[in-house]
Amino acid sequence: MRAPLIAEVEATVREAGRLAASTFKSAALKSWTKHGSSPVTEADIAVDNFLRERLMRIAPDCGWLSEETEDDRTRLDAKRLWVVDPIDGTRAYLNGRTDWSVAVALVEDGRPVISAIYAPAEDNFYLAAAGEGTTLNGRAATASPGGDFDRAVAAGPKPMLERLNKVAPTLVAEPKVFSLALRIARVAAGTLDVAFALSSAHDWDLAAADLLVHEAGGALTTFEGARLIYNRADPSHGALVAAGRLRHEAFLGLVRANTLAPA
Repeated sequence: MRAPLIAEVEATVREAGRLAASTFKSAALKSWTKHGSSPVTEADIAVDNFLRERLMRIAPDCGWLSEETEDDRTRLDAKRLWVVDPIDGTRAYLNGRTDWSVAVALVEDGRPVISAIYAPAEDNFYLAAAGEGTTLNGRAATASPGGDFDRAVAAGPKPMLERLNKVAPTLVAEPKVFSLALRIARVAAGTLDVAFALSSAHDWDLAAADLLVHEAGGALTTFEGARLIYNRADPSHGALVAAGRLRHEAFLGLVRANTLAPA
């Protein structure tokens, strides 16, 4: 039965969120940069270590892929894989903003089957399992209906929002949501109508949110409409859109008509 596994994932992610929250806004928190300009903190590493120890104990047969762990390529041979971002939105975390999250997904044969995203500073917990729907704080969550962009609320990189605004003048652009996982999770909850990712997002940014939005009646795909496959040799992805199914299809139609294109 999958229910005990889902419960263990939920409990683990909640505890990881509490661990991250324990040093949120701490003046003593150490931070540094990686890959040129990306920030990382002691909290990222502590949460990553906690999640790895706990999740690998829950399902030791799984591979492991995390933003804060050196990539072990043996994961490519694993049927199941934990995909983790210990703190997605580290810049928000460092700046005292609330839009950061802990994101965990269990991926099987390239697609997420269990996912959890916890935003402790907002006290919002998103949970999904394949075929079982999405919940937000224990209540069923559904992507917003509708197939147009009239007064639709959107979040993502400014150039994409500006191009969409040219064909949808009443579009409402949300302030930047630093956690990409949380940005897409808000589409699953219906608090955002559409979300974009144009830079090189990675499996750990996307896998948990991907399942959330699909189980909530929406879709997350490339601009060509392709679903994402996880646990590839290169875990990065190109331009993406997430929305309820009707609005998602309307957006793809604009792309096919050459009205819109990725930056």
